[in-house]
Amino acid sequence: MKKTILTLSVFCAMLFANLQSQAGDITIQSSIVIAVPATISNEWSRADNGAWAGDMNEKSYWYKLDKDKKLWWSLNKGKDWAHVQNQMWADKDGHWLKIVNKNLVWSTDMGKTWSTVPDWTWQGSDGKWYKFDKDWSVWVK
Repeated sequence: MKKTILTLSVFCAMLFANLQSQAGDITIQSSIVIAVPATISNEWSRADNGAWAGDMNEKSYWYKLDKDKKLWWSLNKGKDWAHVQNQMWADKDGHWLKIVNKNLVWSTDMGKTWSTVPDWTWQGSDGKWYKFDKDWSVWVK
């Protein structure tokens, strides 16, 4: 897919340049620069160490679940972990998230009401998208 997009981009640029050169009296001096990201991916992959980025009380943390689905956090990118007493974290938009009765829920009103997170997907404070699968493994995109 990546090669196809790059090849198509280069082909279109060459075709455009060729059409311009055949236009007769028109003289165009320009350079065509095609910026292609190093990777073009819309695919999910397992998160490193099962951790994700989040915020709580205006601090950035890394979070992970243990085998009992209890939440842990780290202020130093996973070197040291501590149990999260309230079992909650916040996403990029400030939703509070937590696991309740084997379901991922969030609140937009500081915990007054809770609803199921669609597709168990949220955006971390680092701008990446995260999700849990049915086995509570963390995936990132």
